[in-house]
Amino acid sequence: MTIQTQTKFPNRFDIVGSFLRPDRLKQANADFSAHKISKDDLLQVQHEEIKRIVDKQVALGLKDVTDGEFNRSWWHLDFLAGLKGAHFFEPDHGFIFNGQETRKGGIEITEKVMFNPDHPFFDGFKYLQSIVPDGITPKQTIPSPSVFFPNEAAEIYDKYYNHDFEAFLADEITAYQDTVQRFYDLGCRYLQLDDTSWGMWASFSDKVINPDLKPLCEAAVKAINAIVDNKPDDLTITMHVCRGNYDSNWAGAGAYDPVADYLAQLHIDGYFLEYDDERSGGFEPLAKIAANGRNQRIVLGLVTTKTPDLEAAELLKKRIALASQYVPLANLCLSPQCGFASTEEGNHLTEDDQWAKLKLVIETAKSVWPE
Repeated sequence: MTIQTQTKFPNRFDIVGSFLRPDRLKQANADFSAHKISKDDLLQVQHEEIKRIVDKQVALGLKDVTDGEFNRSWWHLDFLAGLKGAHFFEPDHGFIFNGQETRKGGIEITEKVMFNPDHPFFDGFKYLQSIVPDGITPKQTIPSPSVFFPNEAAEIYDKYYNHDFEAFLADEITAYQDTVQRFYDLGCRYLQLDDTSWGMWASFSDKVINPDLKPLCEAAVKAINAIVDNKPDDLTITMHVCRGNYDSNWAGAGAYDPVADYLAQLHIDGYFLEYDDERSGGFEPLAKIAANGRNQRIVLGLVTTKTPDLEAAELLKKRIALASQYVPLANLCLSPQCGFASTEEGNHLTEDDQWAKLKLVIETAKSVWPE
C-alpha cells in the first residue's frame, strides 16, 4: 500500500467524482436486488469495473482518481445510511428536478447518530487505494454534513432528537470527525465534501440569503469548520457545491451571491463550483472567497456533465480569464461542473462523451497553467 501526499490540492485539472455506470454493473446491481447473484458476485463486478475506469483515468493523465462511486446508488444516501443511527427508506415520492420526479429515497434518523467503524465506504476506499499506481492520488468523496440536516423536503427525517437540532449537530460533527480520521488512517489524503445545500439555499434566495435560512447557513459553517479544523495537517479537504444532478436534470438555479459570505468563512482547502451555464450566475461572488486570506484554490466547473456537447476550448479559456478578474489565476483550476452520474441512472452521455469531456478539461488546463 502506498500513501500519496501532496500539499496542493485541488489539481489544475481535476474531477468531481462520479462516472457513468457501465451496463454490466447496472445488470449486476439488478441481479443482486432480484437475488439472482450473491454479494460476492456483485462485489467482483464492482471491483473489475472500478479497476477499468481507474486505469482509464490514469491513461488520460489525471493526477487524482476516484472509484466512480460504483459501489453506491446515490451520491449521498448510501453514505448517510452507513452511519449508526441512520437508515435508508423509500418515501412516498421522489425529489423534483426541473419538473422531473426522481427515484424514491430518503433517510430516517432513529437513534443517536454515531461513527460506524464498519462503514462500507472504508472497504471501498481500501480497494481503490490498492489499485492506484504510484504518483496518483486516490480521492474519496462523501456528502457534506449540511446534506444530513433534518429536512423533510429533502427526505431526511428526525425521529430521535425530537427537533433538538443542537444535540443532533453535536453528534453529527463527532461522527464526521471520527469518519474523516478513519479515512486518514487508511491512507486517504484527499477527501471531498459534496454539498447541494449551498446551491439550493442560494436558489431559495434573491441576492441576499433568505432570513429563514441564516441559521442553517451558520450551522453548516460551524459543522464544516469543526470537521476540517480537526483533520490531520496533511489531509486535504475540498467541497463541491452543486445545484442538483439527476438524469441530466437540475434542482436549483441562482447565483452564488446569497451564500458567498458563508462560503468565504469555510476553512476548507478548495472549492469545486458549478459554472456550466447561466443558472450559476457570474464570477463576482468569488472575490469574497479570494479576500478571506486563506489562499484557497477554486475549481471552475465550466464543462457540463449534463449534455454530450463538447465546449470550445477557447471559450473555456476566456471564461477562466474572466474569473481571474476576481481570483488570482494561480488559485484557479478547471473541472467538469459535477460528476457524470450522481446516482446510478447517470446523465445522458456515452462513455466516449465522458472521456472526451475530461480530455478537454486536461488539455485546456495544461494550456492555461503550463506547469
